[in-house]
Amino acid sequence: MSTPSTKAPIYPRNTWYVAASAAEVTDKPLGRQICGERMVFYRALEGRIAAVEDFCPHRGAPLSLGRVCEGKLVCGYHGLEMGCDGKTIAMPGQRVRGFPAIKSFPVEERYGFIWVWPGDKEAADTALIPNLQWHDNPEWAYDGGLFHIKADYRLMIDNLMDLTHETYVHSSSIGQAEIDETPCKTETIGDSEVVTSRFMEGIEAPPFWKMALRSNGLADDVPVDRWQICRFTPPSHVLIEVGVAHAGHGGYEAPDAHKVYSMVVDFITPETDGSMWYFWGMARKFNPGDASVTAAIKQGQHKIFSEDLEMLELQQRNLEDYPERQLLKLNIDAGGVQSRRVIERLIAQEQAVVAEVAVA
Repeated sequence: MSTPSTKAPIYPRNTWYVAASAAEVTDKPLGRQICGERMVFYRALEGRIAAVEDFCPHRGAPLSLGRVCEGKLVCGYHGLEMGCDGKTIAMPGQRVRGFPAIKSFPVEERYGFIWVWPGDKEAADTALIPNLQWHDNPEWAYDGGLFHIKADYRLMIDNLMDLTHETYVHSSSIGQAEIDETPCKTETIGDSEVVTSRFMEGIEAPPFWKMALRSNGLADDVPVDRWQICRFTPPSHVLIEVGVAHAGHGGYEAPDAHKVYSMVVDFITPETDGSMWYFWGMARKFNPGDASVTAAIKQGQHKIFSEDLEMLELQQRNLEDYPERQLLKLNIDAGGVQSRRVIERLIAQEQAVVAEVAVA
């Protein structure tokens, strides 16, 4: 059972996070910590997804070490059976119906992911799950993966909302000097979306994008226009429109016949204050039927994000070792800074509601 933290919260709870890919939850329960809560995900009757605390009320054993039998979660220690609502159902030779219920969590399977709401169950609204336009769309292809990273999830948001690091961290794949040399624009749309964009014209495509051009039957040795449009939405989702088009055909607005266009998918889910689950992938709108292209892109992305993983974990170590250090803020940090402000506002709103309830 999770121990309440005395630290100020760093992530909102009344929101949907990606907890797992749908493929991860099969016939066995899956244990995963989300926002400090140890949860277990499993498939109940007819494959419906369910999530409860990863804590057996009998002896405190992790339910994720159990099994699923006829839609019921069975503890692997003494056979206690749990329902989707967190209430005990039965136990061999024992009367357990009076046991207090453990927590259950609103959970939804959609777009190939398992989404969980770790906060107030009454506030959960499935309409707030973002729409992923490429899912099951024959014009698109998607694949991705998962990293566990020992770093504050906000560091990944900073990383993704400022792509100037590509020139240095990813110099052999997607980095190039023109990223540094081209100004980026950052704006906040409404009260929650932050967009950072950069458009480069008449440049040489870096290695990753040369591969993408060739895979779509386009020349890779001519000047291209390149774009990066990073969109942050709460609680910690970053979707990045990326691509290149042969120069002189309209850049971002170029017809499909002259460009390769993709959406980098980043769902960042806090595990604890100092660790995260990072669900990454790429949805592409070119040559969607070629499985070899999908595999090559996934392999390339894995390498790129592995480079980020090493940087972020060592950055986290430095920040923990030197908490008194004041970090510099530059104009390139605007996307991350504004995204953090959105997060802080949401947390403040949640804490104000908690305070009101406590006073009442």
